Amino acid sequence: MKLSKRATMVKPSPTLAITAKAKAMSAQGIDVISFGAGEPDFDTPQHIKDAAIAALQQGFTKYTPVGGIDELKEAICAKLEQENKVLYQKEQILVSCGGKHSFYNLAQALIDDGDEVIIPAPYWVSYPPMVMLAGGKPVIVNTSEEEGFKLLPDALEQAITPKTKAVVINSPSNPTGSAYTRKELERLAQVALQRTIHIISDEIYEKIVYEGFEHASIASLGEEVKAITIIVNGLSKTYAMTGWRIGYTAGPQELIAAMNRIQSQSTSNPTSFAQKGALDALQGSQAEISIMVAEYQRRRDLIWKALTSIQGVSCYKPQGAFYVFPNVGAYLGKGQKGGQIKDTGQLADYLLDQARVAVVPGIEFGAEGYLRLSYPIATEVIQEGVKRIKEALARLG
Repeated sequence: MKLSKRATMVKPSPTLAITAKAKAMSAQGIDVISFGAGEPDFDTPQHIKDAAIAALQQGFTKYTPVGGIDELKEAICAKLEQENKVLYQKEQILVSCGGKHSFYNLAQALIDDGDEVIIPAPYWVSYPPMVMLAGGKPVIVNTSEEEGFKLLPDALEQAITPKTKAVVINSPSNPTGSAYTRKELERLAQVALQRTIHIISDEIYEKIVYEGFEHASIASLGEEVKAITIIVNGLSKTYAMTGWRIGYTAGPQELIAAMNRIQSQSTSNPTSFAQKGALDALQGSQAEISIMVAEYQRRRDLIWKALTSIQGVSCYKPQGAFYVFPNVGAYLGKGQKGGQIKDTGQLADYLLDQARVAVVPGIEFGAEGYLRLSYPIATEVIQEGVKRIKEALARLG
């Protein structure tokens, strides 16, 4: 069978693939510690589950409007106004099957063949493939550990061409945990306004921030900036609802309408009763968020300290999200049984095979020389996992 070109150019998500491999090994009785998938280990708060259960029991199991029920859209508008200081109408909101689906719909509606989308590296692994699936060209702009893995205004300016359609800003970031201050966003927004490009603002980790860092939505910088900005967000990370698949987009009404048409021909509506759970998540108690974030910060401190104690390893200290992105470049080129480790893909394989620890190679995020570790796991597991990594790296000649 001859597959389409788009099918052959896209590979599976490496984070999900590595996590699946670790789970398969565990199922065989192998003791594997996984730092793979970016998934909270907390359960979804009970009041959210209760709302979904009640919806099921009340027979709320039929089709809903393609872009989500009005009550949920209105709750999202209220959330954006109260928390992010930006005003939207429900016609400017689309509810989709997770943040990834939101970005996919956005790419399909916004990008034409040959359009360029600037993506700062390190980046979330799915940005470039989704741009390419829409016929666009990802333009990767490297950032540095020394500057907090942030896109600088001059670098953005230099990357813009007549074909540039948009720039992606992910704050806080997967995989680095870096986050932009309001002033930093203002400088980037000024470039985007001057050069007339769109801003795609991925804010999925907005509430997972540490030590008093204040998240700012770039759309809140004024009406001119809001007009060129599309916010992508969801409930998966903040409310430990990864499997519920509820994400949303806020943006110009014409674009949202186009995304709605695309969604109507693909998934139709998000799951009915999951929307009722999402409604309760936004309108109900927010108390458990601070509990989860405090625990994530404790784990961040633990894993960051452990990783930076390893000889030859440096690591940016995350301001948000729940990932660390240690620099292990000093170990590339070192020997192992059967030859030298040439890249982080081989290093990740080595750690899984020899240390029984699953990590994601930095090359998958556009940053060779690094590894990504997701740390929403028990502290004792973090300690044991980093211990295994340290011992395995020490065995490399």
